Amino acid sequence: MIGLISATAAGAAARDRLAAAWPDRTRVYDGPVGDAVRRAFAECEQLVCFLATGAVVRLLAPLLGDKATDPGVVCVDEAGRFAVSLVGGHGGGANDLARAVGGLLGAEPVVTTATDAVGMPGLDTLGLPVEGDVAGVSRALLDGEPVALDAEVAWPLPPVPFAERGAYTVRVTDRAVEPGAREVLLRPPSLVVGVGASKGAPAEEVLDVVEEALRDAGLSARSVAELATVDAKAGEPGVLAAASRLGVPVVTYSAGELAAVEVPNPSGAPLAAVGTPSVAEAAALVRGGELLVPKRKSRRADGRPAMATCAVVRRPGRGRLAVVGLGPGARDLLTPRAQAELARASVLVGLDQYVDQIRDLLRPGTRILESGLGAEEERARTAVAEARRGQAVALIGSGDAGVYAMASPALAEASDDIDVVGVPGVTAALAAAALLGAPLGHDHVSISLSDLHTPWEVIERRVRAAAEADLVVTFYNPRSRGRDWQLPKALAILAGHREPSTPVGVVRNASRPDGSSRVTTLAGLDPATVDMMTVVTVGNTATRTVADRMVTPRGYRWQEGAR
Repeated sequence: MIGLISATAAGAAARDRLAAAWPDRTRVYDGPVGDAVRRAFAECEQLVCFLATGAVVRLLAPLLGDKATDPGVVCVDEAGRFAVSLVGGHGGGANDLARAVGGLLGAEPVVTTATDAVGMPGLDTLGLPVEGDVAGVSRALLDGEPVALDAEVAWPLPPVPFAERGAYTVRVTDRAVEPGAREVLLRPPSLVVGVGASKGAPAEEVLDVVEEALRDAGLSARSVAELATVDAKAGEPGVLAAASRLGVPVVTYSAGELAAVEVPNPSGAPLAAVGTPSVAEAAALVRGGELLVPKRKSRRADGRPAMATCAVVRRPGRGRLAVVGLGPGARDLLTPRAQAELARASVLVGLDQYVDQIRDLLRPGTRILESGLGAEEERARTAVAEARRGQAVALIGSGDAGVYAMASPALAEASDDIDVVGVPGVTAALAAAALLGAPLGHDHVSISLSDLHTPWEVIERRVRAAAEADLVVTFYNPRSRGRDWQLPKALAILAGHREPSTPVGVVRNASRPDGSSRVTTLAGLDPATVDMMTVVTVGNTATRTVADRMVTPRGYRWQEGAR
């Protein structure tokens, strides 16, 4: 919960805007400001104070305890010009909160944490539990001192300028070890604990057998990613309570899935009870990995039969491939999610001209693998190969990467040994439509006229089908120096089903500074004015021009009366 505190009418107005935007995330604290701050500090994970920073500092000073547990605090000035991350920039999430508040209120976010200032990810912002000398190792990275990466467990990380050797170390490990001097431990979620439980198994018994297995194997509970079991136990209270205590989800599999897993210690008891010869080992191993702790039973002080079993598996770190759509070119049409993925990637793969568009958004140390036109399949293979090496990879494409772009060849190469994330982007068709008016207000289709990979006979059949179906058509790749006859042919097919006065929109470099757009007609369009940087949108029989804008009605009821 985010506590909101204000002292003046201007502050209350901004406070109320934030409360209206985030009704389920915020709570307004009224009354004397000092009391309000103290109550919010005790009850909320984060605070936004619409007060002077000096006043907030004095109010917070006696309340501050530990950076790991204190709430994040953002201070917004009376005029709403700045959203200052004051306390808990990383641990309390104040840096991200300042950016979010700034976006909603039109305020400039002010973030002064050293790593953010130089574009370096903080060690406590990598999404992994962290232990040790975070401040000292971070300072060494900022000062350019060599910091070694000791990855006992391979895990995809954002770009951090690690060295082969150094007086400081970042160790990625799931072992139960204490950090040394000048060392930070990162705990990857690499461990899966398979759990079997009899009906009514006490939560303490389930938790005890899990913690004992981890302790005996020298493994850290902070690296447990999930408890896995058979779906018949999905609602078992003891299993759910143990997972809650460990702070991890419960993942379930069908008895058939578990029965297909080869395990070292099958048993007739679970086979009779739930239909699989193994629950704990099979559930831990079903998605692969190394069995570190074979099935073990809980021990009961009263000597009665065990009611819980567990097994522990280390799954290898999976590489991550984010296929990112950059939009049509304008920076303000690049989504926040896309920007976050670009900052997260340790390896960027893309067409050279697209890399140039977003080079300034990459973190220092990002490895860039760029190539020219015509190397799409090579880029896709490269991105997948880097992800298979355990890297966090961003593969970029213009518009939406899934529309005539890189997602298709990349996913054709990718198997289930890597994680794949799709990041949507604003397509050229949508950017063009926004400039033209509302040409896509009813059913529409996009067709590429490039016959480099698709035979013209197939393209022509699709154009004819769109013409007969009276669909609005957006043509991608309409004309190049070597392909100058396809667009006239496609327009002629549409002309056989639509009036010469049918509106046609022509947009070049949509959203970019050198972009242009115009509305003409099916009879008036000169194909020679079109190139590969252009999209052409042809209206259907209901599309009309209103104030030089293309409009396709959502329905046809008013078509006759509008003519």
